Formats: sequence, structure tokens, C-alpha cells
Amino acid sequence: MKYIFYFLLLPSIAFSQQFSQPEINRYKTESKNVTIIRDNWGIPHIYGKTDADAVFGLMYAQCEDDFKRVEFNYLENLGRLSEATGENNLYTDLQMRLIYDSSAAMYDYNTSPAWFKKLLDAFADGVNFYLYKHPSSKPAVLFHFEPWYALMRTNGSISSTNTGGAGLQETKTFYGSNIDSSIQNDQSFSNSMIDAGNEKLTGSNGFAVGPSKTKSKNAILYINPHVDFYYRTEVQMVSDEGLNAYGAVTWGQFFVFQGFNEHCGWMHTSGDADLADLYKEKIVKNDGRLFYMYDKELKPVTSKQIIIRYKKDGQIIPQTFTTYYTQHGPVMASRNGKWLSLKENNRSLKGLMQSWLRIKAKGFLEFEKTMEMRSNTSDNTVFADDKGNIAYWHGNFIPRRDVNYDWSQPVDGTTSATEWKGIHELREIVQVHNPASGWIQNCNSTPFTVSGTSSPDKNKYPSYMAPDAENPRAVNAIRLLSTQKDFTLDKMIATGYNTYLSAFDILLPSLFIAYDAVNEKTTDSLKDAIALLRGWDRTSSASSVATTLAIEWAAKLNKKIRVPVMDDEERRGLNRLRLLVKNISASEKIKLLKEVLNDLTKAFGTWQVAWGTVNRYQRINDDLQQKFDDNKQSFPVGLASSEWGCLPSFSGSKPLNSKYRYGVNGNSFVAAVEFGKTIKAKTIITGGEGTDPSSKHFLDQAQMYIDGKFKDVLFYKKDVLKHAERQYHPGD
Repeated sequence: MKYIFYFLLLPSIAFSQQFSQPEINRYKTESKNVTIIRDNWGIPHIYGKTDADAVFGLMYAQCEDDFKRVEFNYLENLGRLSEATGENNLYTDLQMRLIYDSSAAMYDYNTSPAWFKKLLDAFADGVNFYLYKHPSSKPAVLFHFEPWYALMRTNGSISSTNTGGAGLQETKTFYGSNIDSSIQNDQSFSNSMIDAGNEKLTGSNGFAVGPSKTKSKNAILYINPHVDFYYRTEVQMVSDEGLNAYGAVTWGQFFVFQGFNEHCGWMHTSGDADLADLYKEKIVKNDGRLFYMYDKELKPVTSKQIIIRYKKDGQIIPQTFTTYYTQHGPVMASRNGKWLSLKENNRSLKGLMQSWLRIKAKGFLEFEKTMEMRSNTSDNTVFADDKGNIAYWHGNFIPRRDVNYDWSQPVDGTTSATEWKGIHELREIVQVHNPASGWIQNCNSTPFTVSGTSSPDKNKYPSYMAPDAENPRAVNAIRLLSTQKDFTLDKMIATGYNTYLSAFDILLPSLFIAYDAVNEKTTDSLKDAIALLRGWDRTSSASSVATTLAIEWAAKLNKKIRVPVMDDEERRGLNRLRLLVKNISASEKIKLLKEVLNDLTKAFGTWQVAWGTVNRYQRINDDLQQKFDDNKQSFPVGLASSEWGCLPSFSGSKPLNSKYRYGVNGNSFVAAVEFGKTIKAKTIITGGEGTDPSSKHFLDQAQMYIDGKFKDVLFYKKDVLKHAERQYHPGD
């Protein structure tokens, strides 16, 4: 690593948006072709003459609502967070710069088809026109957006960057140490326990039911991503060129990631299909040069200087890293004396085109055609359409590999036998289409229970294609979808908001056995707590004391055992819960419950505390990192983390010196959609569409979100106009 010990003062010109007159004239012309209508929930419905006009309007509206989140997402993928946040993100930026090549994105822009380049230009123009019209909006770093920025992130998933299992700490250790020593000596972690950089955040649920399971005989889709609460925004974009998409847009992107159009809908869940690989490279140093062994020959390791700039004391400090590459890709880390290079396909022109084209599909056949592009590199897809079709695909871009190797671990990089052998055809990946069971569910779980008895046969697929484990949410979803019929939108929403915590079907019996085996005299409080848990229906609610005891106990249990991140399904999902039961002693289980009772009594004066008292929703402002305050307004919440099987996930954290858990992740944009002669849909979003605390739309959906009471979607323009609060052109 090379350090440059000097400071670059930020020029004053950097703090103002600079646009040429031809640019401004172009923006004004584009804005005249766009109308934005804000409905009575503050949701923007964007109408444009062309698809590009709709993209222009969408980006302008997003920036109106939350420019800092738009900018943040691009700073992240450009590897420039440190310029805004400081040295703490130095290695986050380095890892992103190793994976994402801006020169490749520029090349993709320059070689894009003319029709698609118009969309990329409109993307940048929409943001830049907002910046031109709002000089008081002060970007942290990006004062002028370029069309190729959109090609730095071509998927809308929260888990869109796949590192093959190389953790951030591993990258920091490798590039922050003496490179020579890592050639023979392990300067990082062993395989047994690593911090996986691509760990999925909580998860998502996607359900689809066909005509045989619905009251109307129309297909119904349930869209339920579990992400950071304000990770996406709710929009509609319409054009005279056949575009009419409604749903959730990841801040800064110009396509609906999870949503629906007049004919079909799509929900994406993160999965464990193996999409990227780490290669163990044998490094040799000859005459001061680095080589790697490949098929018994030495090949030169290539190097590149990457400069990361970080903010400190009002100044920008550049730091230079010498980074390394083999034919497999960038070197990310070292384990056991082997350099690990990454082969991946995290971004591509084809991927962004697929993300766009699918939102214009007019049914199953057209949607399947977009799936044939096989460029979605992070997600599973649940689908439904107005012809009654329902479908599921487990992944999309899946490399073909030699099944004799264990692809869940880094593979031998010294042989051509481990090279990818092309990409699997769409027909070869795990999928179902109109299953006889009439229903589909995926909760970041194995696809081999996706449709009950109509699910695919695990034995017909290579293990790297679907190593996903079963989890508590999937168990609950299967129980509900298989036993119910005559689904309506409201019934689907009620199903999606079922709070049965199936994890405790595994965890609690072991506690009861441990308690019954205790010979010593127990306290009355422990006796009463066990009795309360025995009588609990294992459904979370705001008024339930048993929910508080169970979750706080399980959280302590969880911390007592560490399980390898990169391992087979026998150590994940339901099997991980069984591992907790097996490997933690009976006395320890009792001890942890006593700790829960003591902790609650210390915080609240009694251990008999309702879950809604502990578990809170609070939205004070629109900071990227919310700072919670026990003295300010918050709402009691009966939902729980998806970790325990709660379908409507609400995952919280307990700030230092606080006695409450505040939600930060889980249900965000949620939709139930019925595809008949016309679209009928209901949605909810965390808190509200507004991002300004003074806006009436900042918290107008908060209680509805907590209670599972959805609002009606205004899909057709005549209905939007009836409920319009404001109608304008961008820049008005």
C-alpha cells in the first residue's frame, strides 16, 4: 500500500452545481414532456410521452423526495463513500472498486443500443435537472451525474454485490498488510469462520396463488421484500410507448425492481444459488515479479493502482493501493497462504437491460423471454399474470461448473478444470410453472418446497444451483398456503401478516426439558415464566409477555454459538436452530432465561413486559442512520424478526443506554396484486412516502404498516386525478 501524505483542499467550485447552457436547454425541453401527479399519499405517478421521458421524471421525483439516498447508493457502487463519510469506509470503497470497473461501465454506455442510451441519458438528465433547479440541495460528492453511473449498479437488490464469500475484514487484512508475507503465510482468516461480505440482510417473502386457490379465479401475487426500512420508494411510471409499471424503486435506479404492470407482476427474493467463486491461487515470486500457477505454467499477476480519497478534517486525503488480478479476477483476500481471486458478474449492460425490459412484459411468455437473457445475478423471481399463470425461477445467471468440486468453498485456481463452462440455460435452472398445488412461496429458502408436493426434485440439480436451507418463515408460509383457499387481496395480506414464530417449535421444547430436569429449587419468577411460555401460542403480538421472553431468550441463545457462514445447508436455516438446541447445555438455557428476567426487571421494574412495550417503531427524521430517542414518539409493534419465522419481518436493534428495541429492517414496500380484467392492488410502505418530518406523509402509513392495513393502489390515471394533491412538470 502506498500512502500519499498531502492534503487536497476542496475547491470552492466543487460546492456548486455547474451545468452548461445546452444542458439546461435540453433539461427544460425534456421536462415539458413529463407530468408528475402526487396522490393523496404523496406517491408520484410519472407520465411521459416516451419511456425516456418517464425515466427523466422518475429520477427528478426521486431526488425531490430523497436526493441524499440517491447519491449514497451511487457513492457506494462508485467506491467513493469515503469522500463523504471518512476513513471508516476506506476498505468498503476498495472492495467495491476491485469489483466494479467504471471504465467498463463507460464502455457499456458508449456501445449501448440507441434506444437504451436514451434511457441512460434521461436518467442522468433527470438528476441533473433537479440539482440545477435546487441549488440549495448540497450533494456530498456528486455534483453532476453521468449516464454511465446507472451501469455501475444494474440490479436493484440489497444483496446485489456478490463477493463469493470474501469478507470485508479479509480484504482489509490483505491490502493493509505486507503482501509478500501473505504468499506463504495466512494473513487473514481460516475457512472455519469468516465475515461474509455478501451476507443477505434478513430476507424477503414472495407468494403467488393461481386461479384454483383464489375466490375470483384470478392470480394473486404478494410482494414482501425485507430490507432496510427506507431502502426503496413507491412510484408509478407510465409512457405512451407501452410502459405502465407500479412498485418499489431502489433509490437512484430507473426501473421498478419489485412490482407490477397491467398484465403481470414480479417479486424478487435473495437466494443462495452460487453466482460467484473464489479461486485459490498459488503465487510465486521470481526476480521481484509475481506469478500464479495455472495448468503447470506460470502466468504473471497483473497489478493496478487504485486511489481512494477520504474526508478528514474538511480535507480530502488520497490513499493509493496496489491491487492484484489473475485471469479469474481481482485478488480479494488470502487464506492459509493462498491468494483468493474472485470471478463474478455483478454488473453488466445486459443485466440493466433485463431489469428494464421485464417491467414492460405483457405476460408469462414475454417475461420468460427477458429471463432468457440470464443476467439477473442476485435474485429469485416469483411471478403472476392476468392469464392465471404463476411461476418461480431460482436464480437466473448461474455458471455451469464441474460437479466434482465443492463450490461452496474456494476452489483450486491452478487448474483449468475449475473454470466456468458457460452459463446454464434457463430451462436448466430450478423452476416451477403453474404447479398443481396452485401456490408458490419463497422466503429465501430452498426451492425444493416452493410449491409443496408440486416442488422440483432436488436430485435433478447440481448442489451449487440451490444450496439454500429451509427456514422458519418458509415452514409457516407452506402451512398457510397449502391449507387455505378462496384467497382475496385481504386474505393474502392477512396471510402475509401472520406472526406465528415457528422457530420456537424447535427451540422451546428443549428449554422445557431442561427446566423439568432441574433438581434445585427454582424461583417463583422462573416458574411463572416457564408456565407462561408453555401456554403461549407462539404467535407474536404487542400485548404478549411470552413473546418478549421467548425472543429475548432466543437472542441470547443465538450469541452463544457461532456457525460458519460459508457451509452447507445442514448448518443453516432450521438446522442451525437444531444446532443451538443440541450444542447448548440445559443449565445454560436455564441460566439465559434467568438473565432475561433480570434484564427486564432492571429496565422496566418487572419481567412481565409486553412485546409492544419493548419493540418499537420510531421515525424522527430522514437520516441515513437513524438515531433513536426513548423520549420521543414511538409506536408499539407486535411484529417480530423473520429470524424466528415471523412473515411480516420487523428486525430491531437496541441502542446503547436504551431499554427499547427499535425497528430498522424488515417489511418495507409490501403489495398484494390481483390480475384480472383490471388491476386491483393494495400496498403499504414503512412510515410514509414523505421524507421530510414536516410532511403529512412522513408517518401517515405508520400505524397501517404495523397493523397490516393496506391502502388501495391508484393504478389508473382517472383514479389518480380524483385523488391528486399536486400536478406539475419537473422544475415547476
